[in-house]
Amino acid sequence: MPDDHPRSLYESAHQAMGRRDFTSAVASLERLLPLPACDAAAWRLYGFALRELQRMADAIAAFRRAAALDPMDGLAAVAVAETMVQSGLPALEEARRAFDLSGGSDSQRLLTLASALVAEGRREDACDLVAARVRAEPGWLEGQHRLAEMRWVGGDAEHFADEYAAGVVAEPRNLRLRLGWFRFLCQAKRWGAARRVLSDAEQVFGPQQVLLIAKCYVAAESGADAEAESLFELTKDLRDNVRDLAWIRHCLRQRRAEAAEETALRLVSTSAANLVWPYLSLVWRMRQDPRALWLDGSPPFVRALDVDLAQGEREELAALLRSLHTNQAPYVEQSVRGGTQTERPLFFRTEPIITTVKERLTKAVRDYIDGLPAAVEGHPLLGSPRKEILYAGSWSVRLQRQGFNVAHTHPMGWLSSAFYVALPAKEQMGAAPAGWIRFGEPPPELGLDISAYAEVEPREGRLVLFPSTMWHSTVPFEAGERLVLAFDVRRPGA
Repeated sequence: MPDDHPRSLYESAHQAMGRRDFTSAVASLERLLPLPACDAAAWRLYGFALRELQRMADAIAAFRRAAALDPMDGLAAVAVAETMVQSGLPALEEARRAFDLSGGSDSQRLLTLASALVAEGRREDACDLVAARVRAEPGWLEGQHRLAEMRWVGGDAEHFADEYAAGVVAEPRNLRLRLGWFRFLCQAKRWGAARRVLSDAEQVFGPQQVLLIAKCYVAAESGADAEAESLFELTKDLRDNVRDLAWIRHCLRQRRAEAAEETALRLVSTSAANLVWPYLSLVWRMRQDPRALWLDGSPPFVRALDVDLAQGEREELAALLRSLHTNQAPYVEQSVRGGTQTERPLFFRTEPIITTVKERLTKAVRDYIDGLPAAVEGHPLLGSPRKEILYAGSWSVRLQRQGFNVAHTHPMGWLSSAFYVALPAKEQMGAAPAGWIRFGEPPPELGLDISAYAEVEPREGRLVLFPSTMWHSTVPFEAGERLVLAFDVRRPGA
């Protein structure tokens, strides 16, 4: 069969998608689509490839073409809706149509409809929609999580997990449901409630490895050190990332650097590597091991750049970002304290000011990457290829009086950032380093006497770039508003 035969081109595109070589998939499909034989499936595949390359407007157009060729193609319909929601476009009509095409039975399409409702400012309607399905299907874990999340960020810190509780009553033998409830409670730092969930589960199921690991985690993270020590001894022969990460943190609290290092070094060759590198940094700094400087840079791989953005453009961007801060509380897993974080990727939005800012920030990212030292095999920053720039996430954080970010890292990213859009006046900010960003200071709950590597003063129009594996936090400020656009650059080739 010749290489330019429609079937060959389609199969080539499918194979490229399987390899996650989306550029090659697009190239094959762009040879296929002008041919008379192309159909809705080809256009739909083209849309998925374009979306992976973050060409959102082109992806929407491709999905619309697929839907026009086959109006009953539910996959094309939901892809249109999902991509429009991700791009910040009104998508309620498209989401309803996709949901209706499934006969109202597809749970994933229901979540897309819920997201479209939230984007329209109808959070309560979205909660009611998901809650009705969860009550009918208590074991729908993704729906349970999304409902609790929507309630939490909407400001309901009391009843956010009610459907989890009702679901367990309806399906008492559903261990995965109980564990989903437990995880959400742990993220919300509701340690007492999390313990009760585990205790009830043990009464129903008896001893279970997964429950023992969960008990290790909650004991270690809630400060029950003696209990944690005993549970870790019981589980020492298990190989589980949750248990191992909790053990590393426990060892750091106990100043047992060697034990923490032994486990961490075993995990850096696994899928947990990005979670573990930040703890290795702390271990090596505790031991004054020069590998800490190898990992974090000497000086640290932190760079502040001034981005060419006029005051009027910053003001336009600030107005848009403020309009997107509709949540009443940050997500449970986030580092924000005294502020909120936006939903959905900012860089997928279609407003001209977003396009302008993304182009200029991407140029600054390229400058940072081009200025890195030579490649170092096995290094989480320097060991990656330095080709395309795609984003693992983009969002805005709006902090207000006494707001700050706790020390954290970004396991989904390769490079991370803070771009300062609007800041309090000097008299509002307070004495330096109020409002500054710190690098290398460990989470305070670990109780480690390790100082920050560096502090960077925020300035409007300043972009700060740093490795996603580096601990970073911000210092509370007196009053006013600290408005930041942030993003993670995806690890090239990931």
